[in-house]
Amino acid sequence: MLEQFKQHLRDRFPLVAKKRLLIAVSGGIDSVVLCHLCKEAKIPFVMAHCNFHLRGEDSNEDQAFVEALAQTLGVNVLVQSFDTEQYASEQKVSIQIAARDLRYDWFASLIRKEGYDYLLTAHHLDDSIETFLINFSRGTGITGLLGIPEQNDYILRPLLPFTREEIATYAAEHKITWREDYTNAQTKYLRNKFRKQIVPLLKEINPQFTRCFSDTISNLTDTALLANDASTLEYNKVVTKQGDGSLVFAIDKLNKLSEPKAYLYQWLQPYGFTAWDDIVHLLEAESGKIVYSKKYVLLKDRQVLILQPKSIEEENKEQIYYLAKGQNLEEPLKLAIIAHEDGEMKVDSTTILVDEDRLTFPLIVRKHRSGDKFVPFGMKGTKKVSKYFKDEKFNQFEKENTWLLCSGDEIVWVIGSRMDERFKIRSTTKNIIKIQITV
Repeated sequence: MLEQFKQHLRDRFPLVAKKRLLIAVSGGIDSVVLCHLCKEAKIPFVMAHCNFHLRGEDSNEDQAFVEALAQTLGVNVLVQSFDTEQYASEQKVSIQIAARDLRYDWFASLIRKEGYDYLLTAHHLDDSIETFLINFSRGTGITGLLGIPEQNDYILRPLLPFTREEIATYAAEHKITWREDYTNAQTKYLRNKFRKQIVPLLKEINPQFTRCFSDTISNLTDTALLANDASTLEYNKVVTKQGDGSLVFAIDKLNKLSEPKAYLYQWLQPYGFTAWDDIVHLLEAESGKIVYSKKYVLLKDRQVLILQPKSIEEENKEQIYYLAKGQNLEEPLKLAIIAHEDGEMKVDSTTILVDEDRLTFPLIVRKHRSGDKFVPFGMKGTKKVSKYFKDEKFNQFEKENTWLLCSGDEIVWVIGSRMDERFKIRSTTKNIIKIQITV
């Protein structure tokens, strides 16, 4: 198996030995064998172990075993402890989902902050079979029928060509010890049901099931590549990327495609969306309808769908910024008070000229509140900011991302859109200042 493993690395990951690598190590047979194989193949790595504190003293013994293994192999080990039950309760997710999220969030932070290039996990062919069957039983698209990919971004899975039996044989031949997780034998977990009950039955029906499965995955992968090429071609016709990073899907162009739902599934799946019925209904929904994934928001705005990351600001927490005279504002947007030059009267969406004597410093920058009113430039009466947004056809994202410049309780400028009539320059104005959005 060692020679096959080294050849597989040369074929699929030829540069991996020159990269900074993490190996996710639970202490189970698969990850322990992966560490031994990499050590024998002279591939440098650091071990990363998560203690989820879910199995009492067993969890601590797993950690101690991994730390001892690292010492035996002469490599470094990183350990992170989690209060998994508390996280699951706070996030209202299952223990399994909580552990997965905590694990991969930590791995991602190590890659991002500590300069590692790749994370190696010990998923093997039998894991891929189980994933295929689970997805198939739940209903899925072609991507869900490809099993476990050998690479997702920074995650590499070098054991995917090998079976659980081959890994166990290697461990026995080399007298490798590991930690046994008793929960792997419990069929109350869906994956374990497939592992203990369904897969053995399929192998009994067809002793060549594993080989046939590999052939099927290869064929489906080829089909998926063809479908992806066609999808990319249509994507470039339907979707445009805005300056703020949001993606805009033209519904009229989407509806001209043979299967709009299939294309949306392909395009939105990477952003974590799973409520497909809700997404399809967005095409006919009223403007303003929103569907959420964990990290993204999809908005129906008239004849388009707009995809944006969720705001990182705390919900329901108002943020207020102050702009003092003679100073510039750096966040949440760059705003400057600039000396006015005689005769200069040019204004646009990024610049206003204001009667300085009508201002009370420091000026305030905040989001709009319920009941906010101002006098739009060129008008006589007041208008609610919410009504102004509606009349100007602001979509939900634009409403949420628009800031107001205020003098005391009065709105001076709906920044980037319209200033207030009350602060304009008049024939009696003595002092003028220019306020400008800067890059």
